[in-house]
Amino acid sequence: MTVAGVGEFGLIDRVTARLAYGESCLLGPGDDAAVVAAPDRRVVASTDVLVEGRHFRRDWSGARDIGHRAAAANLADIAAMGATATALLVALCIPAELEPSWAEELADGLGAEAALVGAGVVGGDMSSSPIITIAVTALGDLAGRPPVVRSGARPGDVVALAGRTGWAAAGYTVLSRGFRTPRLLVEAYRRPEVPYRAGPEAAGHGATAMIDVSDGLLADLGHVAKASGVAIDVTRDAFEVPRQMRDAAQALGVDPYSWILAGGEDHALAATFPATAALPTGWRPIGRVAEGAGVTVDGAAYDGPTGWDHFRRTE
Repeated sequence: MTVAGVGEFGLIDRVTARLAYGESCLLGPGDDAAVVAAPDRRVVASTDVLVEGRHFRRDWSGARDIGHRAAAANLADIAAMGATATALLVALCIPAELEPSWAEELADGLGAEAALVGAGVVGGDMSSSPIITIAVTALGDLAGRPPVVRSGARPGDVVALAGRTGWAAAGYTVLSRGFRTPRLLVEAYRRPEVPYRAGPEAAGHGATAMIDVSDGLLADLGHVAKASGVAIDVTRDAFEVPRQMRDAAQALGVDPYSWILAGGEDHALAATFPATAALPTGWRPIGRVAEGAGVTVDGAAYDGPTGWDHFRRTE
């Protein structure tokens, strides 16, 4: 059985039958568009695209894992604005010879990740393509709060982090060297653990700027520094290298801090807070905001790549 044998609408029926839509969905798949509640009267929206061979490999990750990753990349962006995700829209382009079960398992992963924040997949589109492409749009609600943008950091603010960095990058390196262990690192690459609740909580505690760490901590903090017109200094000792990561780094001849400071796809959240603010539970200080420009580590320029560039690096 292939996607071509099932047909577009048959595949849509198979996929939508597996999805839950979440409480915010007033009208799900079946009409020309879905209807999603917007209690705040504003809608936060974000889109990401995953392309096979660039963002994922089927010999490294199962369809369910890829679904989790695709959803997480968008849900984390909503959280980074201080909002809560309400719905996902998914456009899927796949080869006609692919088995329908692959798309069904992808939908399972998308739905399971969305359910972590009470959202669901409410619609989308499908098409034939020689390369698997997954485009996800996430919608979110601010619950009456102003959005937390990248341009709000001020000199004197504390830089803080929720979630972990370096784990997915370490898993990527392990896989790229032809290994499948340590399993803990490989699984971190396949399915990120995103601190979704930390975004709205940071907004409620007065975060002045926030960003999803998807391309690398230093690179993403660089976006905050540029947008805010400030300098950011990160303290290296704020990061503990877990034993599994340390052992893998030694075996592979890699500096583990290159994963922690420059590795992406863990989807941690980085934010700045006024110096007098109490950090919410789950957030830890990692640096300071100062006058100037750019990002430094312990007061000095970082010697090495600072993160992911979609037009330079391949899977």
